[in-house]
Amino acid sequence: SQLSLLFIPHTGIKLFAIFYTLGNIAALASTCFLMGPLKQLKRMFEPTRLIATIVMLLCLILTLCAVFWWHKKGLAIIFCILQFLAMTCWQLIYSLFTAVSFPCLETLLQLLWLALNV
Repeated sequence: SQLSLLFIPHTGIKLFAIFYTLGNIAALASTCFLMGPLKQLKRMFEPTRLIATIVMLLCLILTLCAVFWWHKKGLAIIFCILQFLAMTCWQLIYSLFTAVSFPCLETLLQLLWLALNV
């Protein structure tokens, strides 16, 4: 299990954050096989899904920044949690269109703002 990486001294949290991010990138890439990469990218960046896509991609990038450049393990874990929330929100918006978009995105943006100001 990926959670077992958390218990490796000194590098566990870093490895967890890296593999968690790579897993989410693989999940995004796997949906390209269902509809094709170009159609997937076009749908991801439609106006109704643009904010959710940007927040999700931002969480992926910020997790890797926290691990590699800032060397903040706690921040990496916070960004992993935000990644989970962003991916969940993105998938809800992607499948249910905009029925849940505004409350979900508003909460996620507030959490992201709080994490960046820690």
